[in-house]
Amino acid sequence: MAGEAPDRDHMAALEKGLAVIECFDAAHDKLTIADVARATDLSRAAARRCLLTLTRIGYAEFDGKFFRLTPRVLRLGHAWLASTALPQLVQPFLERLSEETHESSSACLLDGHEIVYIARSAQRRIMSVGLSVGTRLPAFCTSMGRVLLAFRDPADAQARILAGKPRALTPHTVTDPGRLADILAGVREQGHCVVDQELELGLISLAMPLFNARGEVIAAFNISGQVQRSSAQEMAERFLPKMQSLQAMLRPLIT
Repeated sequence: MAGEAPDRDHMAALEKGLAVIECFDAAHDKLTIADVARATDLSRAAARRCLLTLTRIGYAEFDGKFFRLTPRVLRLGHAWLASTALPQLVQPFLERLSEETHESSSACLLDGHEIVYIARSAQRRIMSVGLSVGTRLPAFCTSMGRVLLAFRDPADAQARILAGKPRALTPHTVTDPGRLADILAGVREQGHCVVDQELELGLISLAMPLFNARGEVIAAFNISGQVQRSSAQEMAERFLPKMQSLQAMLRPLIT
């Protein structure tokens, strides 16, 4: 009977509504019913009901052809930010790290096959796409993503990578699952990760895990810079000690 409880308690309508919200992004800011049906694998009728319900309660708007999300959706993300202490805890540490290194720093969590930024201190714009709290990037080719994948069970990490259907974003991007597994094993052993122009040409990133007081990896943080200012090796040599110090300071503070 206990095994049946999750099925009885599962709200399929809520799941569908959230899936509809999630199919909107920077590249798809306005969608038709057919677009949403394709993106979510819902029937057109189900997609229509979800969109009309979201419109009725103020989370979406409709211009006669396209649906768009409204600012009300920000309440969902703000609810998490307001209910967890981690972003507020790490923010001042990231700002201090950025001031000392003159490079941008960020912290993130793993969500499926992606990382989600939860805090950021930017010294300068380092990517063609703007980064901010809530930004999502593929985990397999980012330094923070590889750190978080490296400290998970290898089978789980591999499943997450494959779920994201990795593709090359630059000529340097590693997409082969076998090579990625070897890279993650090395990251776990050395305790940090350097990604050299795999996410975007010219961008180098150095990341480390954030542990809680029990020694569990709960997030990752990084420093990102441009290859014109320093090589990947130089970045590791210059900034790894400062990052290790920040990691040690935060560990007893994170519950």
